[in-house]
Amino acid sequence: MTETRRLFFALALPDEIQSGLISWRASHFPYSAGKPVVQANLHLTLAFLGDISAEKQRALSQLAGRIRQPAFNVCLNNAGQWLRSGVIWVGPRQAPRGLLQLADMLRAQAARSGCHQPAMPFHPHITLYRQATQAVALPPPGFSWSFRPTEFALYSSNFKRGRTQYQVLEKWPLSEQ
Repeated sequence: MTETRRLFFALALPDEIQSGLISWRASHFPYSAGKPVVQANLHLTLAFLGDISAEKQRALSQLAGRIRQPAFNVCLNNAGQWLRSGVIWVGPRQAPRGLLQLADMLRAQAARSGCHQPAMPFHPHITLYRQATQAVALPPPGFSWSFRPTEFALYSSNFKRGRTQYQVLEKWPLSEQ
């Protein structure tokens, strides 16, 4: 049987953005809102790949290395909840074109390589809570964090001792113009 790993492409968040989101989350949502995502696991997923063999991982990494995408700014100024999937999130009110292009390229490559991709359009977000199945009051507008990613990465998701940990496997730069 071929060994697989659970993989996804994502943007890392700067440490100060992660810290700010954790503080903001603690002051705006009740403890009972759901299962909070730990600070080290906060990221913006570009394409979820699923359980992938080493051979398919190499092929996807090679394709990702061919992407030449200019850098872009991301402004996290919107929050929401998806009751069906049990997620409370923060993300951009208006996603930058570069972010959408990068996600579309990665998702298209993943689909061509046999990785199921959702039919729903890409909705960039950072998951703050999982298992949030009861509606919560969302914070009023007026919050904002901005960052300029310089790279995107391939991550593995590992579940050990009751905890999920993400590990960066490879990184690729976004170009400055």
